[in-house]
Amino acid sequence: MPPRSGDLEAALAETMRRTGASVGAFYLLVPEQDLLRLVVVGGVPADLATPWSRVALASPAPVSDALREDRMVWIGDQTEMARRYPRSAVALPYQLTLAAVPVSGERRWGSLLLMWPGSHPPRTSRRERSHITSSSRRLARLLDEAAAAGRPVTVPDTPRVLSREDVRGPTGSQPAMAAADFAERLPEGCCALDLQGRIAYVSARGAALLGGDPQALLGTLPWQALPWLDDPVYEDRYRAAVISRRPVSFTACRPPDRWLDFRLYPDASGVSVRITPAGRQPDTPDATGPDRPAPAAAPARVGQLYQLLHLTAALTETVGVQDVVDVVADQIMPAFGAQGLVLSSAESGRLRITGSRGYPRHVVEQLDGLPMDTRFTPAGQALSTGVPSFFGHPDEMARIYPEAPRVSGKQAWAFLPMIVSGRPVGVCVLTYDRPHTFPAEERAVLTSLAGLVAQALDRARLYDAKHQLAHGLQEALLPHRLPSAPGLRVAARYLPATRGMDIGGDFYDLLRIDATTAAAVIGDVQGHNVAAAALMGQVRTAVHTHATAGAAPEEVLARTNRLLLDLDPGLFTTCLYARLDLDRRRVRMVSAGHPPPLLRCPDGRARRLDVPPGPVLGVDPDAVYPVTELDLPPGAVLVLYTDGLVETAGTDIEQAIDHLAGHLATWSTEDPERLLELLLEHADPADRRTDDIALLLVRLGTATAPAGPP
Repeated sequence: MPPRSGDLEAALAETMRRTGASVGAFYLLVPEQDLLRLVVVGGVPADLATPWSRVALASPAPVSDALREDRMVWIGDQTEMARRYPRSAVALPYQLTLAAVPVSGERRWGSLLLMWPGSHPPRTSRRERSHITSSSRRLARLLDEAAAAGRPVTVPDTPRVLSREDVRGPTGSQPAMAAADFAERLPEGCCALDLQGRIAYVSARGAALLGGDPQALLGTLPWQALPWLDDPVYEDRYRAAVISRRPVSFTACRPPDRWLDFRLYPDASGVSVRITPAGRQPDTPDATGPDRPAPAAAPARVGQLYQLLHLTAALTETVGVQDVVDVVADQIMPAFGAQGLVLSSAESGRLRITGSRGYPRHVVEQLDGLPMDTRFTPAGQALSTGVPSFFGHPDEMARIYPEAPRVSGKQAWAFLPMIVSGRPVGVCVLTYDRPHTFPAEERAVLTSLAGLVAQALDRARLYDAKHQLAHGLQEALLPHRLPSAPGLRVAARYLPATRGMDIGGDFYDLLRIDATTAAAVIGDVQGHNVAAAALMGQVRTAVHTHATAGAAPEEVLARTNRLLLDLDPGLFTTCLYARLDLDRRRVRMVSAGHPPPLLRCPDGRARRLDVPPGPVLGVDPDAVYPVTELDLPPGAVLVLYTDGLVETAGTDIEQAIDHLAGHLATWSTEDPERLLELLLEHADPADRRTDDIALLLVRLGTATAPAGPP
């Protein structure tokens, strides 16, 4: 239940009045799903907000960016919207100004979204920012108090919509009657639409021009009550007026040949429409007339068309199969009122479920792996024929597939085959908990959506296959586990930066030389591809072979260098090799152009170690690698890393290393695993990281009795 009846709505309405916003909305964060859900909206029809009723916290959208980055997102105009948020701009192609701010108190509650007409200045003033941020704080306090009282806000089944009275307050009946009398005396026709698009008032002259009965028109949508206005172009003009709060106009033909001019004047309460006979037949492409007959099938609603555009933009950003499932569930299901979803792919003559929503596990398991020619559901037939199937009632389904309604418990189904270039990819099944009719225009849009989903799913499956191949290769080349030794604690991690393949040339290793000797190795092969990974495997093998054969540290790198020159891979490699004497707690290190290691002492001091580097591997056949030797205090942690941990565009790497050492000294832990996590948190986040990271931490304890061979 809401904090108290109407409190949240009242707070949003007050915010809209204070800031002068024409549109306002509050999104609640659902932490366990990393999802923002629309709770209440004002100033626009509910269906206009459908594409944004569910916004993933990680998605590129103003409300998610505002909460994730804890800052105000300001969009000055449509041009800026198209540049920064192209997906949102496609589905909201109107002149507007927008602000999204985080709502945070005792916890992160969600985001507040405010919009102004296109006439609003593109830049925000300091006073306006103050109003917006104070409104966000008031909303956060309301949510904090409600949670403390045991009445936390929850997500409703459908977003609550503010009425005109909520935002502007009640209006008296006497002025309304006077206004109606005024309109009736005008020689031209007029009508008023509310923010949902319904006809709230129509004058007698206006009804006559429209060709309808005044009482019959009240409460209807013009594009539904008047078939000749049933064109997405006209509905879009209404939406443009509501969002931009600017007058718009269009000309339409009332059959057989009566041309009418419509001028729409919007404000925060609705739209006033002036209707006059057109002076001449227009030649604009959006006009309809006797020479342009209406299509046989009813056109799709403009909201569904924008939903199609919005989904198209969203699907271009998907990477893996799960991304496609999430986008379809978050966008298509709410747009068409569905409560269930099953995405199946065709594999080896069977339908394998790749994702689902709204189904219990046992039902999914029962439907998974059905043969393509199954008579259990229409899925196989839809895919084999390429013809979608729609069942609006359980009785319709039961006549042909008697088991399907009993197993799923659903009441209506849309089976949409997903075909790419004539090749079957899978089936998208939308289901409903109650009987549902499928008008012709809805069937057309759903069929189009299935084609978009098919292409995205086909790309995603290819990506996942490549990702699994790359991941398997990387796993095979890196050590499965690091050897243990008495008095030695280690922690290691590899993080790829390459989007798509998740593979690179960074590597680490820990070798047991004998009972009292170990070696730590870290390296970085140039590149972020399969060739770099393959060379990384060769370098790691060479180092391992020479080290375990008893070669001195300088000889390990020199011999590996000569091997790379013989292989001539066209790539260079940096490497740092550290030979650890566990009894004497001493280390001998050599570097082939690698970043210097860090040392954290038990007293908390941390510094970079001066290890003079030799040439990178694979360049100079006569390269010499000088040895650096030093003592390691008991409890000291040696930090070996690749440059992805410290390298940032526009920053001097030497300063970055010193900065990292300074942080290392402030952390009150000597546990290698915990230090590793802190070091990774210090690095750039994954979406901004441009290089792989390999990290190896070694902590030497007190001297111990010799152990047996590894």
